[in-house]
Parts: sequence; structure tokens; C-alpha cells
Amino acid sequence: SSGINAEWPLRPGVIRNKLKYSLTYNETKKVTMSRAIKVDGKVRTDMCFPTGFQDVISIDKTGEYFRMLFDVKGRFLIHRIKKDEAAYKLCSVKSLNTAAKGVPTLVTHDGRTIRYPDPLVKVYDTIKLDIATGKIQDFIRFEPGNLAYITGGQNCGRIGIITHREKHPGSFDIVHVKDSVGHSFATRLSNVFPIGKGKQAWISLPRGKGVRLSIAEERDRKLAQKAKEM
Repeated sequence: SSGINAEWPLRPGVIRNKLKYSLTYNETKKVTMSRAIKVDGKVRTDMCFPTGFQDVISIDKTGEYFRMLFDVKGRFLIHRIKKDEAAYKLCSVKSLNTAAKGVPTLVTHDGRTIRYPDPLVKVYDTIKLDIATGKIQDFIRFEPGNLAYITGGQNCGRIGIITHREKHPGSFDIVHVKDSVGHSFATRLSNVFPIGKGKQAWISLPRGKGVRLSIAEERDRKLAQKAKEM
């Protein structure tokens, strides 16, 4: 239904295993039924309510706020954020339409339909949405030089600067991206989610800043960490 991001359920695993707010299934159910959990500013009592990329989970009783992101291995990540950042979310524009009586609308990646958007907003751009009012505050153009988050494919979870876009009529357009350490990779256009103008991200980034390490680099990092602990 409209406004729901049906990618990953809140489910007991998130509240119990990730946030550590309960020990059992029944305790998890009691936490959600106590109206303590908000998703995008609305109280959700369904333990299996779906959440997805960029959704904001708020727990007012503890003063904690989280944003759903991806880690560099493509797994969902619950990223802790500050209260002022929890007031907005970024949404990718999936389509532009004209509703009844000629009203222009746009549809976002999480199922929202927004009336009368800025005429400069195009498909694949990203809008900054105020969660309380549901209105667009600003937008990011999909263009070379902007920072982007990869949300699908083999490079899911990586972050980098868009370098250029290859157009393939009748097939998938390919976007080339370069991360902060200089590694370049390519992915489909539909997997690229702009998150900032230039190199400045509009959201706080997870640890590692979206840079994927090679197997050897990851091994060296773990060995150095063990050496510090000894």
C-alpha cells in the first residue's frame, strides 16, 4: 500500500537481535504493542511491519533514532542517527505522472505519491522529504559529480561519486562510480541512489563510508585489530 517500503520486516530479529530490546518473541511483541516504536514518524504496533532503505525508526522513550541503510556486503544495517537527522529522509524518484484534473505527481521508492512536486525534479533524482509534513524540502539531481549510494546488485552498499552514465537504448543504462579511495565500478542505473551534492552527503554514513575492502585488506585489518587487543 502507499507509503510502505516492503523490503525488510521490523520482525523480532531487528528489535531482539539487533537493538537488544527484548529476549524472546513474546517480549518483542509487547515492545511493539506498547506503541514505543515509530517508523517514519508513525507508531507501528505490527511486529512484522515492513521497513526498507532510508526508513527512520524512532524510539522516543529512549531518545534513540535509527536509519535503515546497507553495509558494503549488501546486508541491511541499522545506523544510529541524531534527532535532527531523524526529521527527514531521502527518497528516490521512480516515476512522474499526471493524476486526475491534470495534477502532477511523483512516486518515490518507498511507495509515496507526492502532488505538485518541483518541475525541475526528474526520474532518478533524490528528494529530501520532511517526515512530519510529507513535503519536499530540497532535491539532488542525478548527474556526474554527485555522491551516490548503491542499493542493488553486486556492489550494493558501496558509496561513491558518479563519474558518467552510459546510455544503452533498448537495454539497461550503466552508471560508473568511483569511491573515496579511487576504486571504480559500474552498476545499473536503477541501483544508483544520489545522497548528496558534490562530495557532501545529506545523511550520516555508516562506519567505513561505503568503501569495500578486498579479502586481503579485510584480513589485514582484522589481524591489526587483534594485535591491538593483545
